[in-house]
Amino acid sequence: MSIRVYNGPHSDRHDGPSPWIRRLPLIFAIATVLLQIAWPLASGSTRTTLTIAIVCTFFLSSLSHAWLNRGWGWTLAWAVISIAFGFVIELVGTRTGLPFSTYSYQPDTLGWTVSNVPVVIPLAWAMMSYPALLVGRRLAATGRGAVIVAAWALASWDLFLDPQMVGEGYWTWESPSPSLPGIPGIPIVNYLGWLLAAAVLMFLLNRLPDPDWRAPSAPAPRRRTPEAVPGALYLWTWLGGIIANVFFLGRPAVGIIGGIAMGLVAVPYALRLTERAP
Repeated sequence: MSIRVYNGPHSDRHDGPSPWIRRLPLIFAIATVLLQIAWPLASGSTRTTLTIAIVCTFFLSSLSHAWLNRGWGWTLAWAVISIAFGFVIELVGTRTGLPFSTYSYQPDTLGWTVSNVPVVIPLAWAMMSYPALLVGRRLAATGRGAVIVAAWALASWDLFLDPQMVGEGYWTWESPSPSLPGIPGIPIVNYLGWLLAAAVLMFLLNRLPDPDWRAPSAPAPRRRTPEAVPGALYLWTWLGGIIANVFFLGRPAVGIIGGIAMGLVAVPYALRLTERAP
């Protein structure tokens, strides 16, 4: 017999957080969407500032939602794993070229750096790892399936991210060929590296004890925790990526390829979110 201690949102307080605190995920999510809408309309240093602000508000939305719905213990573990993984994989990537091929960050473009890796980059890994994990768990019936789906949910986002950031000159590849049709400057191996890295990260996160998820390989129960806010941010990232690239950034190939790849999980996820639990 084993005893589990639950440190969820109501384990250490009787009345729960105040209403305005419970609105924090939504407040940060709205700020993220507004900043993302402003991004293609801006230029130069303003875009850089908006890029950093978007990552921060998105991360804070994921952080506050995780804390309110899964407790401080799970949230701390998720944040540490995601940020540390993001930093290490970027550090290894810039030093060795693995697993993304040889690339480098443009100095002094994305704010503070640690070992030439902008601090905002590991935060970006973390901000998206949370909704990607929820996507995997919502669509898959087993732990292994959740990892596979969540890895695709995270890695397919890079089809929007890298062209956008390379277009701004934030980072570049030493040998960008061969590349996807209509998406020059980024080697195909980068996306394969993203899929591998995302699978490792999702495997680690899926091992965290969670009251809304059973042990890996066990059938997944209906999710009790509301996920409308992180779910909406994930779906907006998908739709916004399509709209921005096709209509504002002059990269229709990015919008089409990224829209199809990310849509493979975004569409069924949107449908699943509309279902009513029995």
